[in-house]
Amino acid sequence: MLIIGTSQVVNILISIVRIKVLALLLGPSGVGLLSVYNSLLEMVEKTAGLGMQSSGLREIATSRDDEARLSRVRHVIFVAYLIQGTLAMIAVWLLRERITIWLFGEATRMTEVGLIGIAILIGLLSYAQTTLLQGLRKISDLGRVTVFSNFIGTLAGLAALWLQGESGLIWFILVQPLATVFIALHYTRHLPIPAAVRLSLFETWNVWKPMAKLGVAFMLGGLATVATLLIIRTHITQELGLDAAGHFAAAWGITMTYVAFILVAMGGEYYPRLTEVINDKVAAVQLMNDQAQLGLAISGPVFLLLIGLAPWIITLLYSAKFDPAVPLLQWLMVGNVFKYVGSVIGFSIVAAGRAKTFLFVELSFNIVFLGMVFVFMPHIGLEVTAYAFVLGYLLHMCMVYLVARRTLSFRWQSFSFSLMALHTSLGVALLILALIAPLAAAIASPLLAATTGLFGLRIVLSKVGKYGRLPTLLYGIFAKLGWPI
Repeated sequence: MLIIGTSQVVNILISIVRIKVLALLLGPSGVGLLSVYNSLLEMVEKTAGLGMQSSGLREIATSRDDEARLSRVRHVIFVAYLIQGTLAMIAVWLLRERITIWLFGEATRMTEVGLIGIAILIGLLSYAQTTLLQGLRKISDLGRVTVFSNFIGTLAGLAALWLQGESGLIWFILVQPLATVFIALHYTRHLPIPAAVRLSLFETWNVWKPMAKLGVAFMLGGLATVATLLIIRTHITQELGLDAAGHFAAAWGITMTYVAFILVAMGGEYYPRLTEVINDKVAAVQLMNDQAQLGLAISGPVFLLLIGLAPWIITLLYSAKFDPAVPLLQWLMVGNVFKYVGSVIGFSIVAAGRAKTFLFVELSFNIVFLGMVFVFMPHIGLEVTAYAFVLGYLLHMCMVYLVARRTLSFRWQSFSFSLMALHTSLGVALLILALIAPLAAAIASPLLAATTGLFGLRIVLSKVGKYGRLPTLLYGIFAKLGWPI
């Protein structure tokens, strides 16, 4: 978790540079346009992937000790992604005019939309490599792949943006997955050589079918969120303009970038580990509580800091033109507490292979989010997106808890519940203060973040144990403070 988290810190720094340059060169409209491209990419990519990132990862994680089975799964995942990605690329290119008119109301960006199809094929081929690394728990290698590919993609995208202006945005979409393919290939080639596989069409079908059957429901759940986001961005663009879409993209981008610090780390290590123990209810419930405590301890102080310092962070990362994104970011950070806790529990549904249940609980967020935006945007404006986010993830968290309680006899440990209540109450209180007295909130948030961060560090150390020089040193410091671990 720390390895992936560290790689995410580097990715965040790279993203800061990328988005800052983009905001300065193209302003809110450029940020909004890139967000629409990315939403289209994610939506078609998830559809073409058929959820095999989740189901394939599950198969790899459970096949680690069976060389023959693992070889078959590796072969089928690569072939499936190649075929599915090729079909998606062709479909996007043939339908590029209709897609462009639907997204922008005109066909002026038809070529760029068509090129996104190529990025989809390359992206799926990269998933074949990264899914293998994650399933085999090659966490360090996975972290290096994400950092190096992000760095190369950012350099190429910024160079294209400098030379071509708005037309260069498409390179942000194309280069990063291509870099991921080649960099990941370097690491997967160092894995043990799989047994020679010669599967007939019938045998390939028999391996692919259960993965696709399980993956489709996961795909629909993930697709619902991506499609909802694309619909929301399209609706904002058409109703409020590209600048408003850029303001929403700025708040959403910061939110997803910083919450990814913990969610990607969790998915990289926690999900495969939970898959291995999911049939042991006691072990699974303990692992879920441990993960919730670790995640809240690490992410909670960051959420508090971003709520209080949102006006300065928006200006620093984007520009003063993005001021309307400030209240959005503050509300989204409160919702992230519910999002994180719900994700911790939600991974148990995926690990257990309950695809239909996963789809059902994912739709709960999307229905609330989409419904509120379409009904209340004419009356409230852009800020309704933030209110809908908080309410949607609160409902989602409650629903996944009820599912886990029924299927795993899941219960919150008192410490887990107290930690969640602490960060929720502090987040709401700081949000209210930020809306009333921004300067007071800016002063209070670093103090609250430092206090909860110290408490969180103690929690992390208690989980990690007294191993290594740094933990030993920190254990000693806490003992001297009269607060021994």
